[in-house]
Amino acid sequence: MPWRNKEASSPSSANPPLEALQSPSFRGNMADKLKDPSTLGFLEAAVKISHTSPDIPAEVQMSVKEHIMRHTRLQRQTTEPASSTRHTSFKRHLPRQMHVSSVDYGNELPPAAEQPTSIGRIKPELYKQKSVDGDDAKSEATKSCGKINFSLRYDYETETLIVRILKAFDLPAKDFCGSSDPYVKIYLLPDRKCKLQTRVHRKTLNPTFDENFHFPVPYEELADRKLHLSVFDFDRFSRHDMIGEVILDNLFEASDLSRETSIWKDIQYATSESVDLGEIMFSLCYLPTAGRLTLTVIKCRNLKAMDITGYSDPYVKVSLLCDGRRLKKKKTTIKKNTLNPVYNEAIIFDIPPENMDQVSLLISVMDYDRVGHNEIIGVCRVGINAEGLGRDHWNEMLAYPRKPIAHWHSLVEVKKSFKEVGEQEL
Repeated sequence: MPWRNKEASSPSSANPPLEALQSPSFRGNMADKLKDPSTLGFLEAAVKISHTSPDIPAEVQMSVKEHIMRHTRLQRQTTEPASSTRHTSFKRHLPRQMHVSSVDYGNELPPAAEQPTSIGRIKPELYKQKSVDGDDAKSEATKSCGKINFSLRYDYETETLIVRILKAFDLPAKDFCGSSDPYVKIYLLPDRKCKLQTRVHRKTLNPTFDENFHFPVPYEELADRKLHLSVFDFDRFSRHDMIGEVILDNLFEASDLSRETSIWKDIQYATSESVDLGEIMFSLCYLPTAGRLTLTVIKCRNLKAMDITGYSDPYVKVSLLCDGRRLKKKKTTIKKNTLNPVYNEAIIFDIPPENMDQVSLLISVMDYDRVGHNEIIGVCRVGINAEGLGRDHWNEMLAYPRKPIAHWHSLVEVKKSFKEVGEQEL
């Protein structure tokens, strides 16, 4: 019958006999097809079928597998981008981290991250301890310590600054009876040798002093002087308690001192008298395209005397910090026997733009000693995580690239966080 003949002839045309598959001519045709990339999808399907299909010879299966493996290895080969040689030394000191963007998974997709569950998951925020001391210090700093009223006048004939302490108001109680025995110490910084003091007023929180104090000083030096008032509570049998302090940086703040001018100031909380260590002026300039940070040390003024001669031998050391570790340090020349050195020396660090948020600079003014260890006069810090002017100076430098930004910075004592770096600098 016709349909039977058609059915019998179709298998023979679709599937060639086993002898034909093993012939040399059929093997040659299959090798030519392997070179054609358009048949790659078909060959990959053939590999999956070949594990169970006896119709394809073992030589064909092995050649298909080798071709696919060779093609996969070529796709998995990648090259790392070349980085600037100037920044190699900086990156070598950074913490080693694996950048996920540089990992190549080939044609495979990265494994899906497991969804975290609340059971057995560690939450670091639950283990953070609150700084009790820091909170107490902030609450004490914001606590009201009262106000003080004084006046200033300059006598041009005798070249004398006249400071008149008038009264204080709403002082905190330091005694168990709910009162205090206040008095005031007066300094005209940077000179601390000349210390003047009011009388003690017993058991009052609103004392009226009305006392005059004279400081001989040339008029042209008044711009570089500061008035420092320290308010104490007198104690007959133990150490006197400090109530607070007032520092007037600009004596010409209220008037030109030609006539007496009354000034009211808030008394700032303090536990000990702040020591004036001096100031340093330097400029910052950053070039993003070159990745170069330039700090120019200009000069210092009113540095603390560290030698018995009443002078110091200062030099400036700049440390590049990253995550609390010192990466590099550089220093200026030493200026002998002076408290107002002038440097005008540039210090350069190579920092990539992507790492500017991770670094900061610690500027240390040192006193050189030929015999013993060099001593730290004072420090200041600039960076994204610095405080006050140090942070503002850094942000201003980033906001105006390629432009030197100069500021005066007050020197402070070495904090605990910088103590380890300071000891290394000695």
